[in-house]
Amino acid sequence: MTAMDVILEDRVLAVVRAPTIPDPVALADALADSGIRALELTLTTPGVLEYLRIAANSSRAVLGLGTVLTGEQARAAIDCGAQFLVTPGVRPAVAEVAAERGIPVVMGAFTPSEVLTALDLGAAAVKIFPARSLGPGYFKDLLGPFPDVALIPSGGVNAGNAADFLANGAVAVTAGTDVVSPAAVADGLWSDIAARAASFVTSIS
Repeated sequence: MTAMDVILEDRVLAVVRAPTIPDPVALADALADSGIRALELTLTTPGVLEYLRIAANSSRAVLGLGTVLTGEQARAAIDCGAQFLVTPGVRPAVAEVAAERGIPVVMGAFTPSEVLTALDLGAAAVKIFPARSLGPGYFKDLLGPFPDVALIPSGGVNAGNAADFLANGAVAVTAGTDVVSPAAVADGLWSDIAARAASFVTSIS
């Protein structure tokens, strides 16, 4: 099963932005065991490549790296075990490396033109960010001209609105600070994160 298969089956991936990750394996397993098997670490976390390498080698989760901006970062992420890449915007160099290495990229976009560009670059899915600014109805609107695009909202998605995004055509949603708050991650509150993840999964089931 590929990384995208897991994301599409679970209909959710967790996005972690934290100042530190004291035990990346425990974090990844807490999420995976609660029903969120895909985990996006981000380059905004200092030392994230080492966290990615550790978790990719030992955890039960599917690991990806987000906030990837350059081809060099994409190669480093893949070398450390990333099974998918995520960009905040349209990044042709990242798409090129992903294609070369056979790794799916979820490319960030905001406007219909950016969605089209992401598709032309071979994005496996398009992340609409910030989703809170647009609301669930925007996803239904986008599926008019782009009926086959896999859309994933990011930014402002929580257990209270995630189901609405899915009902309006998103193929999956991101679970961010609602599930993996920076403080909870930094403090190693794995049981709390697991409970929040389970609650989030319940909200979209």
